[in-house]
Amino acid sequence: MDRIDAMKVFIAALDEGSLAGASRKTGRSAAAVSRAVAFLEAHVGVPLLHRTTRSIKLSEAGERYAMACRKILSDMDEADRQAAGERSVPRGTLTITSTVFAGVELLRPIVDAFMDEFPTVGVRMYLLERPVNLIDEGMDLALRITHLADSTLVAHRIGEVRRVVVASPRYLATHPRIAEPADLTKHQVIAMAHMGLESWSFPPLEGSSVPRSVAFTPRLVINNVRAAVASATEGRGVTRLLSYHVASEIRQDLLRIVLANAEPAPIPVHLVSPYGRLAVPKVRAFVDFALPRLRAQFARLAKEVEAPPDAPIPPRRGRMSAG
Repeated sequence: MDRIDAMKVFIAALDEGSLAGASRKTGRSAAAVSRAVAFLEAHVGVPLLHRTTRSIKLSEAGERYAMACRKILSDMDEADRQAAGERSVPRGTLTITSTVFAGVELLRPIVDAFMDEFPTVGVRMYLLERPVNLIDEGMDLALRITHLADSTLVAHRIGEVRRVVVASPRYLATHPRIAEPADLTKHQVIAMAHMGLESWSFPPLEGSSVPRSVAFTPRLVINNVRAAVASATEGRGVTRLLSYHVASEIRQDLLRIVLANAEPAPIPVHLVSPYGRLAVPKVRAFVDFALPRLRAQFARLAKEVEAPPDAPIPPRRGRMSAG
């Protein structure tokens, strides 16, 4: 069986949500569809799908393999279009990834507007709370909020975000003052895994090279940004998030930043792509369309959470990353 043909059947099954749907879409028998998927699973040596009588679900390996298949099929379509003289026209499917919050709140509106502007381009957004290898997983672009170390990527600087400690005015009014990081030991902490479950680190004091670490036992542990913001807004405790997560709440005075004078260095934000992808019209078109809009968004968000005059943000020190 031809592997590319089997990949097309496999992707059709995912898009339709079932093997029966793939059968209808491709005009093949149900048995032929099953054989195509079984052929791919035998080739890679791992199950790609979990099947029930009515639906299918990707295995962990299947999720990675599906992304690679989409990339391969998209590149083949792109090669055909280039050979046909359509290189300058943005067409095909663009694949983009980011963290969930950034994707929903910042990237999605831009993607919607881009598709209105370029009706011949479709977009697949993968909102994931894990590191993504753009090349291995067949991604065209990623919104990254971290210090970059991957030299195989082309990066376009968008802005930066701060790592802020926040609490509601009601909570701050009824609990001990937070004047320095050590004061956090007297408070209820709402913790998120990627921000520190048992301790938070702060830059060294002037004249020292040793970062300050504050250990705590969290009162509440949450793995979702929106949930952490909601609990903090309701006065349940102090939490640490990225500044763009809480910009709206800061603007409305639902949350207030504490310890602004003890924040780590800001974290850069980039739109990144693998080398060579910018030569593809759909990728170049999105980068040109999205960059000014993303930069404007992050500039606005940064202004909304500016530190008050009596609590300046310290000079950059060290390197920290976040998702």
